[in-house]
Amino acid sequence: MPWNRKQIRVLFALVAFGVLLFVGLQNLGTVWGFVQILIGLLMPFIIGLCIAFILSVPMRAVETHLFRPLDKKCGRIWRKIRRPLAATVTLLLALGVLAAAVFLIIPELGRSLRTLADSIPGFIARAQAWLTELAQKYPQWQDWINDLQLDWNAIAQKLLAFAQSGAVDLFNSTVSLATSIFSGVFNLFLGVIFAMYVLMQKETLARQITNVLRAHLPDAKTDRLLEIGRLSNRTFSRFLTGQCLEAVILGLMFFVTMCIFRFPYALMIAVLIAVLALIPIFGAIIGCVVGAFLIFVGDPMQAFWFVVMFLILQQIEGNFIYPKVVGTSVGLPSIWVLAAVTVGGGVMGIFGMLVAVPLSSVLYSLLRDSTNRRLARRGFPVPDGDPPSADDTP
Repeated sequence: MPWNRKQIRVLFALVAFGVLLFVGLQNLGTVWGFVQILIGLLMPFIIGLCIAFILSVPMRAVETHLFRPLDKKCGRIWRKIRRPLAATVTLLLALGVLAAAVFLIIPELGRSLRTLADSIPGFIARAQAWLTELAQKYPQWQDWINDLQLDWNAIAQKLLAFAQSGAVDLFNSTVSLATSIFSGVFNLFLGVIFAMYVLMQKETLARQITNVLRAHLPDAKTDRLLEIGRLSNRTFSRFLTGQCLEAVILGLMFFVTMCIFRFPYALMIAVLIAVLALIPIFGAIIGCVVGAFLIFVGDPMQAFWFVVMFLILQQIEGNFIYPKVVGTSVGLPSIWVLAAVTVGGGVMGIFGMLVAVPLSSVLYSLLRDSTNRRLARRGFPVPDGDPPSADDTP
């Protein structure tokens, strides 16, 4: 049977792909170098797209709730400048949050670390007194302690030097961080401009992308790609909004509670837990471990009560706040959230832990819908979930 033109194109594409794959594997170093150069050239635009996506969530709220109600009062000119004004206000709000973090929170972290360094000698003295008292109560431990040949003065000096150097390093990193933030804003100027353009022209860009897809792909595939794009945008937006709001609430809960019960390092630990809470499941636990260690150096019993307070607040947050704020926004079962965070962290570190949950949610939704459609076609009962769409039913 003679081949038609479509089959020939498919065969040619497969052969070309196989040849390119073979050549790429034979010259992997060169290909990777080319990819790095390409990523470097496209990095401002990639960063711009990331900034645009992050800012689109608060910008939508600003435009919808603050500016759109003024359309009838202000007329046509206001409708033309509403979008650029909303994008500008959102960008200024984001820069304000970064400036507050640099000038308010980071200096407090430096002061807390200096306080920690000052408390280390007292901690060493208390530990030495505790071991001495323990040796008096249990004489059989005295020989074991003596065999250790611990030089407490040397240990104290090393710990103090480590803490002081850490404080100096933190101060230097604080200055460098503040410098890098503002210099980074300047160096990423092109990315910010690109992000602002995307924010102001996102409907036009979406329409252009849709036209390109419909011009080069069948309608069924175009509709499917657009559906996947809408699902991805909706899932990532909900996850970003929910996680940020939940992190702010959790940080405020810890700060207020620690201030009421007079725990040390209240602001530093609250900010640390709030930032790490952006990482699902593991983030707040890591913050608790760090906070408990900082408090343990000054007062071990207070560190114990801090852990108790953390467990109580986590139960309140997990059972009452998280379901209301985030709820089932990502539509992913808990076991898959744990698996996604674990795999994402192992592959791409912290960034992987952040994006793994919404990305896995998109894949999970697509697999669930595909499974439901196939079950419906074969006459099997469809489990709880979305029914197959009309376009996919025979």
